[in-house]
Amino acid sequence: MEYLAQLYPHYGFERNRGYGTPEHLTALREHGPSLVHRCSFAPVKELSQKELWPDMCR
Repeated sequence: MEYLAQLYPHYGFERNRGYGTPEHLTALREHGPSLVHRCSFAPVKELSQKELWPDMCR
């Protein structure tokens, strides 16, 4: 996760380890999912269904 934190600094992976902390969820809303986010992760799935980031999980 520390390596991913270097590649994707917006998400705070070094602190939240990919869990849906408030910081992580805010970053998802502001920046959209990264290439390493799972489409099955509920917040990513929800954002893609709301058409906020439609190309990520289709």
